[in-house]
Amino acid sequence: MKIYADNAATTRMSETAINTMLDCMKNLYGNPSSLYTIGQDAKTRLEYAREEIAKIINAEPREIIFTSGGSEADNQAILSAANNGKKKGKTHIISTAFEHHAVLHTLKKLEKLGFEITLLPVHSNGVVDVKELEDAIRDDTCLVTVMTVNNEIGTIQPIAEIGAVCKQRGVLFHTDAVQAVGHLPIDVKAMNIDMLSASAHKFHGPKGVGFLYVRKGIILSNLIEGGAQERGKRAGTENVAGIAAMAAALKESVANMDRDKAHLTKIRDYLINGLSEIPHSALNGESERRIYSNVNFSFEGIEGESLLILLDRKGISASSGSACTSGALDPSHVLLSIGRIHDVAHGSLRLSLEENTTIEQADYIIESVKEVVEYLRSFSPVWRDLMTGKRVFILK
Repeated sequence: MKIYADNAATTRMSETAINTMLDCMKNLYGNPSSLYTIGQDAKTRLEYAREEIAKIINAEPREIIFTSGGSEADNQAILSAANNGKKKGKTHIISTAFEHHAVLHTLKKLEKLGFEITLLPVHSNGVVDVKELEDAIRDDTCLVTVMTVNNEIGTIQPIAEIGAVCKQRGVLFHTDAVQAVGHLPIDVKAMNIDMLSASAHKFHGPKGVGFLYVRKGIILSNLIEGGAQERGKRAGTENVAGIAAMAAALKESVANMDRDKAHLTKIRDYLINGLSEIPHSALNGESERRIYSNVNFSFEGIEGESLLILLDRKGISASSGSACTSGALDPSHVLLSIGRIHDVAHGSLRLSLEENTTIEQADYIIESVKEVVEYLRSFSPVWRDLMTGKRVFILK
């Protein structure tokens, strides 16, 4: 059995997106900045996509800037807010300890330039405390940036409440909504979101294309210079085929959202119940306030990479809570932020489901994970120390 369960990393393109992209490649290959007919036809398709995307998140078309994806959008939003704030003497930014590295690394860059960064804790449930955030806002705070859905543990943040606080305090609010757009209802006006980042390949669109929502009136700093595209805020000939495919994929995902949520919530909870039967294991993050497609578990006494390799041999594609960085195996900063110790964080598994995931596949995943965990523990020195009392179990 072959099961793809790493949709938080990327999704397969939908047939709708593929067909839209192919049609544009064949028939709308003109440069949308050109004055001749085939260029203007491409421009028309580009603006139609902008209107469709804007409508879905309750924005105005001119508030949508097309980018290469979520990382570029995050960078442009944060750096723009920082530049705007610095002009007013405001150099304090608030975020969380478990943001995507596109946010955290940008904040580190700003820290070296003299900005003060406050990273809020997310505690064991993986959810930001709005009161703690409100208390952290100062007179010199220029930006709050909090992701809508965490990419590893799937916890959903109180975005509307955060947006309301930021509006009341006169602070710009940006959210990395890469894991949320196409999967949760987003209304930038009702949620008081000033800037929002999204990426097409997270909702069955193509890789290498995304968008940044920027509320009208916010001055956007350029990351790329060279042309007047995107109202002069993002130089370079627009990827019309990719953008059109993104809009088509998003429209389809939103149309199927309620159906997919009902189906995948059952599969998610079934997986959580089944994996909870494994001794000394634990679900990472809030069980209720999490995206319906995410299951993230830690298993004591094993290493996540070995778990992934053996699951892959069984036909299951998943991801771990660890990442190989510069030759060193580092535990997930997300899992550390919710209080998992290094040894436990190393033995983690993320399953991110798609709308076609079945109960039969969930049964196979549960059976396979149980077998692999038992096998890995059978020769693990850490597990032997735990069983003999040389180490104390963390997960009960």
